[in-house]
Amino acid sequence: MSLLMDNPRTLVMGILNATPDSFSDGGRYEAVEAAVQHAKQMVEDGADVLDIGGESTRPGATYVSAEEEIRRIIPLIKALRKELPHAILSIDTYKAETARKALEAGAHIINDIWGLKYDPQMAYVAAQFNCPVILSHNRNERNYTDMLTDVVDDLLASVQLAKAAGVKADKIWLDPGIGFAKTYEDNLLVMKHLDQICALGYPVLLGTSRKRFIQQALQVTAQDAVEGTCATVALGIMKGCRMVRVHDVLQVKRTVLMMDAMLQVNG
Repeated sequence: MSLLMDNPRTLVMGILNATPDSFSDGGRYEAVEAAVQHAKQMVEDGADVLDIGGESTRPGATYVSAEEEIRRIIPLIKALRKELPHAILSIDTYKAETARKALEAGAHIINDIWGLKYDPQMAYVAAQFNCPVILSHNRNERNYTDMLTDVVDDLLASVQLAKAAGVKADKIWLDPGIGFAKTYEDNLLVMKHLDQICALGYPVLLGTSRKRFIQQALQVTAQDAVEGTCATVALGIMKGCRMVRVHDVLQVKRTVLMMDAMLQVNG
């Protein structure tokens, strides 16, 4: 895990979905096999972390029970531990039982889009396993008084939940939650002021890949949003983000390497 906390370069997290609509081949074995192959390609393309999700977090997505989520992701985690034993695996879930089962199966990181606020037990699972935990900004309703101040305050509330449960400060990451409870204008505003979140003293993960605000800005589909994603990644790195979560690993990795080369040069 020193890769996460001590690495001077920007890290790339590849998105690996274990949801039924992600793979068209049918049964679970085939889905796992397809997912493993995709994971291998992402690692070859430069992914430092693989983020495994068993429930879609897009707006309007159908709720998935912890039992179903576990059924989807555990075979994949076990397969990845066998096929890619050195890969760092993150579990994208807001349910404590799913996180526990994933960590027991070999995952290394919890990535919670609700910042520990959905399931009261999640913080204690993170503390028990002493694993890195990514706390994302989210709200049930878009009821902000002051957008940037409220986002910062919400994230700090998640940090307090983590610390109160025994999570060590050096295990905490923040995520501004681009696309969650935010309008097009809200997302652009948060992107412009990412440095305020990075200044809180915790490493920041930025997850903008193919999101709707990019599609809207460029008037393209999700599949055609790679250039827009790379632009947000470049800005995020300029503002101080330490890791980016993406679908298009190869293109983003090149963007990251170029940004790091420019920003880290001496002189």
